Amino acid sequence: MTEKVTAQGGKRELTAPGRANVLEGLARGEIGAVALTEAYLARIARYGQRINPFITVTADLARDQAAAADAALERGETAGPLHGLPIAIKDNIDVAGVRATAGSRFFAEKVPSVDAEVARRLREAGAVLVGKATLHEFAYGATTDNPHYGTCRNPWDPTRIPGGSSGGSGAVLAADFCLAALGTDTGGSVRIPAALNGVSALRPTTGRVSNRGVFPITWSFDTVGPMARSVRHVAALMDVLADFDGGDPLSVDRPADDYLTALDQGIDGLRIGLPERFFLEDVDPDIVRAVREAADRFSNLGATVDEIEVPRAEEAGDATTRLIWADALAIHRQRLTERPELFGEDLQRRLRLGEGVSGTDYATCVQFGREWNRLVEELFRDVDVILTPATAIPAPRLADCETIETTRQLTRFTYGWSLAELPVLALPCGFSAEGLPVGMQLAAAPWKEATLLRTGAAFQRETTWHLEEPPLA
Repeated sequence: MTEKVTAQGGKRELTAPGRANVLEGLARGEIGAVALTEAYLARIARYGQRINPFITVTADLARDQAAAADAALERGETAGPLHGLPIAIKDNIDVAGVRATAGSRFFAEKVPSVDAEVARRLREAGAVLVGKATLHEFAYGATTDNPHYGTCRNPWDPTRIPGGSSGGSGAVLAADFCLAALGTDTGGSVRIPAALNGVSALRPTTGRVSNRGVFPITWSFDTVGPMARSVRHVAALMDVLADFDGGDPLSVDRPADDYLTALDQGIDGLRIGLPERFFLEDVDPDIVRAVREAADRFSNLGATVDEIEVPRAEEAGDATTRLIWADALAIHRQRLTERPELFGEDLQRRLRLGEGVSGTDYATCVQFGREWNRLVEELFRDVDVILTPATAIPAPRLADCETIETTRQLTRFTYGWSLAELPVLALPCGFSAEGLPVGMQLAAAPWKEATLLRTGAAFQRETTWHLEEPPLA
């Protein structure tokens, strides 16, 4: 952060955003949780209105949680593995006692009495909640231009969008309003904001992290995704979040890895595939350059990078689109029939696209998904990770955006991996000529989150893209 944050007792100052060793400093008392929280709350108060990334700022709750963390340390304890870590949570994820609007008018006054499972885990791990991040209405779009709670803007250029649907979660990290965030990802909703805001985000394997207490877009692809500037903080969140939840029908009972421990293993001998066709065609030249340079960096770190083919990738995106349209309409049909005026105009139009998906269409797309998953499974016999751009364009100007078309453009490279239910890590790898962040995504076979995180950590040990700050001041 640009302002210096003096640690408890004056022992240390925190000056760099996303600093990877903040958790260790908090746990050792070198950084005071209250001091750090107050610094972030002051920064939110000073700059927050410029980009509008929060629906609710939870200042009182944050102060109470930070004070509890410092008090625990005085007793010789820690509050948990995320002791004192300032965090934001997307506003379609329930937090007990805090409004959870899902970015909609329907739930404008909803205050849940029970935490979502992921919010419970963060609370018990000692995280400090600074606010509920804004999102595209009902998390169904990639612009986060919300007609009910205002437009969220990109900290790198407020005339541009932060992506979506977890646009607020990406923007709070880029603006250095907290150190970590939760988003949700159906077809790219943590990966796109990560790319457009210059931060890191993980879409876990479908079923790896509980969705209980999270308002859905679909019943098929949704997952909560941890976000941060640093891959190390993403891994710390995953160590807390990844576990079986019998209350979530999508949850899979499978042991989780030790994600933080995996970060230091390096990538010597890792096999990375770089598909040229489709994924590097009709892409902004600055993005192509940055992704190729990232591939060279991985090679220098000991990985083997080879060109590969990903057949039927465009078809995978089309099939995912139609499945999402149908699921979203099913979830909202009653609201759309009874109170259509409560939806934003763009969301009404997008929801009605599901009316054009017949039962036959849906069945055909499901069958394609089975074929696609088998094809992707075969790809991972020859490579460990697939490297592609996260988006084909940098953050577009708000004035040039139309929700349906902009979402189609931005999800071009993300939808197919959602259909395959893969874990995917997005992280910054450069800037465009206009000074906008460029992001890549790394996909791996199901349950291989640890492989992605150690790959991303190796990259971030050698680069500083994730630490660059937008000129908010």
